[in-house]
Amino acid sequence: MVTPFPGGVGISGLRVYDWPAVDGVCGGSPHVHLACSEAYYVIAGRGSVQTLTRRGFTETPLSEGVVAWFTPGTIHRLVNDSDLRIIVIMQNSGLPEAGDAVFTFPADVLADPARYAECARADDEESARKRRDLALEGFLELRDADALEDFYRAAVRLKQPGLDAWEKRWRERALASAELTGEHLERLRGGDIAHLGEAAVQVTHGQGPRFGMCGRLDVF
Repeated sequence: MVTPFPGGVGISGLRVYDWPAVDGVCGGSPHVHLACSEAYYVIAGRGSVQTLTRRGFTETPLSEGVVAWFTPGTIHRLVNDSDLRIIVIMQNSGLPEAGDAVFTFPADVLADPARYAECARADDEESARKRRDLALEGFLELRDADALEDFYRAAVRLKQPGLDAWEKRWRERALASAELTGEHLERLRGGDIAHLGEAAVQVTHGQGPRFGMCGRLDVF
């Protein structure tokens, strides 16, 4: 299976939600990735990313030209101060938007897979707002309590049925791309230039916009 970006990387264009929340700021739905790193490249506007890890809560300012990235386990929430627009760069062929994400819903929702799935849907603006507000409710609880470990364990239990599919995606795309580079290096050492004759240009277009976790998405 061929991916349109080098190294099995996924990207999407993101216009962060400007909907006000109960704590008085505008932004997206707090969530976490269990297996993938993610990076933000800010192309316009101003805002911040609020993060929560075992080290505690932090807030990183975002403005045009800033690149911020975080590893699995970093609960993150984008805050939009002024027309914040971002290119999101994702590990493992876009897996963060294809399964590897858990919203910070309250514990009773996380414990019920059917209820979680229903709350995680966002078919229109109304449902996207409700999803964001429910995730924020759980996020604020996590900030004020020593419950991060319990959240991590609940998130892993929730996503356990999908792990085989995640591994398949990783093997067929990101891992295959890395192994192909190794093959190319071996060929070059032996003077074999055959793969250079297969050079090509690929073009892809965004599939969107749609209601994403943090804003309106153009997915590539």
